[in-house]
Amino acid sequence: MSAAPVTSPAPHGRRAAGDLVFSAWSAVSPFGPDSESYGSGLRRGESALHDVDQETWPGPYTRAATVPGFSAAEALGKKGTRTMDRVTALAVTTVGRLMEACGPDLAEHRERTGLVLGTGSGSVQSIMDFTRDSLTGDKPYHVDPARFPNTVMNRATGQSAIWHGIKGPNTTIAGGWLTGLLALSYAARLFRGGHCDRVLCGAAEEYSVQRAWLEWHSAKDGSRPALGEGGAAWLLETEGAAHEAGRTPLARLRATRFRTYHAPGDAAATLTRCVQDALADAGVTPSKVGLVAPLGTSGEEEAVRAALGAREVRWLRVRPLLGDTSAAATGFQTAAVLAASEDGLLPSGTAALITGIDRDGTVGCAVLTG
Repeated sequence: MSAAPVTSPAPHGRRAAGDLVFSAWSAVSPFGPDSESYGSGLRRGESALHDVDQETWPGPYTRAATVPGFSAAEALGKKGTRTMDRVTALAVTTVGRLMEACGPDLAEHRERTGLVLGTGSGSVQSIMDFTRDSLTGDKPYHVDPARFPNTVMNRATGQSAIWHGIKGPNTTIAGGWLTGLLALSYAARLFRGGHCDRVLCGAAEEYSVQRAWLEWHSAKDGSRPALGEGGAAWLLETEGAAHEAGRTPLARLRATRFRTYHAPGDAAATLTRCVQDALADAGVTPSKVGLVAPLGTSGEEEAVRAALGAREVRWLRVRPLLGDTSAAATGFQTAAVLAASEDGLLPSGTAALITGIDRDGTVGCAVLTG
């Protein structure tokens, strides 16, 4: 995790995380380059997976979900994008779409606006390409220095802030499949500590040959779901600030919770306890939960049902449509809940759960209310 230092006391003092609402969101996904495409794709329920062009992406996977026609130059223009890698371009584009959705008000508060962005390991492709050049060139230092910044994990977040003039705290989060939820939790902490008045938050992931081979060889149980890519982001601020800026709150953040497990067989029971704790923190009874957006890992839905009891809920299953989007997975789940809220599926008094079990020993969830 990389974060800009915050050393001075917060001018506005500490605040409650329950004051935060989601008032805008964006997605650049395999369904298309904007939020409308993402929401429409979810409503259709059609898979965005397609056959992989082996000339463009030679590798072990024959199916994937990539953002159609995406390139840095096409999305952001040719100026300043010659050396920009794919995950950075996806992040900058996603944050830019969010800024557009927020309207002009956000530009007037850049110094008090934070940015928390989740990523995998930065760009696996950039790291491997740069390392290969240092080993295969005539001399180790005969590498392109303009490409070195792409090898740093916080490149996508830093470039997003620079590109869009965001001057508040800048933080990169890396936490596997739960990265989006961890970024959401960290963003709430920034706000709660008074370090910013609003936070742009989200996660991004790229599809590349290098990532494909890493995922293929790191599969622990032989399960190799098709891979996806893209970015999802949202704005967190107080309800009063949202109304003042003319933005309509879509949902309220009530709680985030995380736990660890040691053996794979303990994961489901650990998630059940995690959900129960989060609902207690939020003051929400299981009977109020109407939406659940699961990551889609083994045993996860059974664990959530155990926490909620015999209750029918609407399931927002994103992974079957987009594939394994890795660091962006729980970010896309969050965006799915916000899209459902815009469709009227999260009325006042109803709660939504976003859940996940990571293969490396962590479970997590978030509670949102209409």
